[in-house]
Amino acid sequence: MVESKHQWKAWLYLAPAIVLLLVFTVWPIINTVRMAFLEDYSIAAASGGEASFSLGVGNFVKVAQYQDFLVCLKNTVLLCLITVPISTLLALLVAVALNSIKPLRKLLQTIFFLPYVTNSIAIGMVFAAMFNIVGSLGTRRPLIQTVGIVNNVIEFFGGSYVNWINNGSSYWPNMFVLIIYIVWNALPFKILILLGGLQSVNKQYYEAAKVDSTPRWRVLWRITVPLLSPMIAYVVITGFIGGFKEYTSIVGIFGESLGPAHAPGRLNTMVGFIYDALAQHHQGRASAAALILFAIILLVTLINLQVSKKRVHY
Repeated sequence: MVESKHQWKAWLYLAPAIVLLLVFTVWPIINTVRMAFLEDYSIAAASGGEASFSLGVGNFVKVAQYQDFLVCLKNTVLLCLITVPISTLLALLVAVALNSIKPLRKLLQTIFFLPYVTNSIAIGMVFAAMFNIVGSLGTRRPLIQTVGIVNNVIEFFGGSYVNWINNGSSYWPNMFVLIIYIVWNALPFKILILLGGLQSVNKQYYEAAKVDSTPRWRVLWRITVPLLSPMIAYVVITGFIGGFKEYTSIVGIFGESLGPAHAPGRLNTMVGFIYDALAQHHQGRASAAALILFAIILLVTLINLQVSKKRVHY
């Protein structure tokens, strides 16, 4: 415990971090709440003194009435409900597999962790190239014509190619590409957390199960999952938080149009809705949408915490 006469030194060391948090975190949050309740707020109009603003919930009403808002909300919820369970299950299986092998374990851990330290936009562009069709659906005939790497694999096994992301593609093929990318991009962090938890588990549990000739699936379900429940709850909660903030994956694959050429904005999310409002200088509407997104994330987090109280074993 720091003595009272030396506390000023501790505050002095903490001062730079506190100042940065106040300027770049606390004040933006306060300002966002303020702008959300100023109807038709615009920074340009406010800075020029051209308009006066009144308090109210008009921004929230306008956000809820926009058709684009419902599309963004639907896309965000779908991506969360599909990608979080799939990525968590796959991460658990990969972590168990990595923990059960010794040769090349460090190398494999490094390989699985690489997507986490790679730029998301760059990865999205690679995925877009894999699913892209060049020259088959357009009127021009480029020097190189291909239906994409993924479609080449499908045709190799006797299937017919699918229009995944190009002009004329439908909604669910677009979502399928996004889901594959988001799940692949979310795996490294979850694998790291679950693998760390597995390596701290007391090996006596597995030795007792081995003596009793317990099947592997039962060991996984009855021993591994309960002992890893705190880590699983953590990756599920952080997965939902990250899922509701999804935006860079759509930009990486579809560009700023946030959808195929014939349906721009079809795959937009809540964060994209906020960025669009900011680009149109509707800061009040963007702030209201940000608070709605915050409320949704808070509600989902509280539900997860409530469920984890009954399912998590510490």
